[in-house]
Amino acid sequence: MKTSITFSFFIFCLRVLLVFCVSLASSNPPQYEAFIQCLENYPKPSSAPISAVIYTPDNSSYSSVLQTYIRNLRFNESTSPKPRLIITALHVSHIQAAIICAKTYNSQMKIRSGGHDYEGVSYVSEHPNFFILDMFNLRAINVSIADESAWVECGATLGEVYYRIAEKSNVHGFPAGVCPTVGVGGHFSGGGYGNMMRKYGLSVDNILDAQMIDVNGQLLDRKSMGEDLFWAITGGGGSSYGVVLSYKIKLPRVPPTVTVFRIRRTFDANFTNLIYRYQVVAPNFPDELFVRLTLDVVNSTSGQKTNRATFRALYLGSSQDLVSLTKASFPELGIEQADCIEMSWVESVLFWTDFSTGTPVNALLSRVPQVLNYLKRKSDYVKKPVPKAGLEFIFKKMVELQFPMLTFNPYGGEMGRIPASSKPFPHRAGNLFKLQYATNWNDGGVEVADYYINLTRALHTYMTPFVSMNPREAFLNYRDLDIGTNDNGRDSYMEGQVYGFKYFKDNFNRLVRIKTMVDPQNFFRNEQSIPVFPRTK
Repeated sequence: MKTSITFSFFIFCLRVLLVFCVSLASSNPPQYEAFIQCLENYPKPSSAPISAVIYTPDNSSYSSVLQTYIRNLRFNESTSPKPRLIITALHVSHIQAAIICAKTYNSQMKIRSGGHDYEGVSYVSEHPNFFILDMFNLRAINVSIADESAWVECGATLGEVYYRIAEKSNVHGFPAGVCPTVGVGGHFSGGGYGNMMRKYGLSVDNILDAQMIDVNGQLLDRKSMGEDLFWAITGGGGSSYGVVLSYKIKLPRVPPTVTVFRIRRTFDANFTNLIYRYQVVAPNFPDELFVRLTLDVVNSTSGQKTNRATFRALYLGSSQDLVSLTKASFPELGIEQADCIEMSWVESVLFWTDFSTGTPVNALLSRVPQVLNYLKRKSDYVKKPVPKAGLEFIFKKMVELQFPMLTFNPYGGEMGRIPASSKPFPHRAGNLFKLQYATNWNDGGVEVADYYINLTRALHTYMTPFVSMNPREAFLNYRDLDIGTNDNGRDSYMEGQVYGFKYFKDNFNRLVRIKTMVDPQNFFRNEQSIPVFPRTK
């Protein structure tokens, strides 16, 4: 009898406990559910309900929304960390809600505009509660030829910007990257590098104003944010400081006709002299001429691997003037009139992106990349010409490795006249070239990725004697997690120094000071964001 009463009492207690647990779960839903409730309850206009732009893993469109803007297939594997949800903002209030609610529920925000960041930091994280704020819907572009400017929302692509400018004028352009599917948000805020930078500087050197939403959810412009913060988000990475909504850009003038060429040379007796001579003349060409050199490895006519050089040019002028100029200063290349093509500036964007001749200009409106690959990128800066013996060493090593491409982007011109402290981007006078190491492959899997990534690292190592040192400089827009990571929370200055001085040199501590001032709790962070100064006890 006693045993029966004891057992009945146990069942009763179990039932009470179960009811209590169910009640507790109802009043305290899982963290991500509470986060969603916070988003839905945040004040906003009735015309902009946020529920329509929230995608959770149980939504049938979640996978397609996530994958549409993944530009490096290394981060589209089944093992890649996935966000708890994606917010495809349509309204400023959606961004404000995301910030306020993420702070409340300890969620990490990843801000994605175009997805071209080489290490996937805008959509991948090891944080258990990370989500993506995707800006692709916010892509309005308002061009004013009257005052030679445009307001561009950060979800727009470079191709859309170029097309909308060309719609209004054939004598205006903008100095930015050559890939049309790159998103404005990351590109502009990290510097923005392109084939008119010797004439007009970087994208950030041509930004007049900006709108951003800070850690408190306030919408700011240049005047209300102040010059320090405006400086920081024009080259220091906007996602470290807030959510940049739009930029006002200055539209420099371009000739109605420009000239391009693409010339290839394979290894022969004069190859070393040709490449050495290029290093001497390319940074000293007139500002209107930009000649990029890419070195790779191809099969020779005999079937052996051999070095190849591709020279690609944009000249803001006529083909006749270009031929005269290059024959006088770079006769080793042997340029002829037949090598040159005259076209409008916006058509030159298509040429540089390897679209077929005659492709309609509206191809720039496509948001679908021409090619999707698994990839790894690294960067360097060259301050003295690589000597001929060094070039021959590199040629040999490239043939051994076979896969990485090495691209020389020439400096000089306006880049040498803008002070290093003018913007967070510090790589100005004293540089001859920025190098990009590029490896693409087509197969997934960790072992395959490790193989190709190690090839890229090997070429980077071989270049050590010929590039900048102390620090070995790197370019933020060519993000490379090999040079350091940091996502450890508030007291992260020491870790941030590792990559911070390589990307920003003497500008780094100013960026940290501004970060500490506007986001002291380090809410806006990623693996290579600007950290805050250590807290004093």
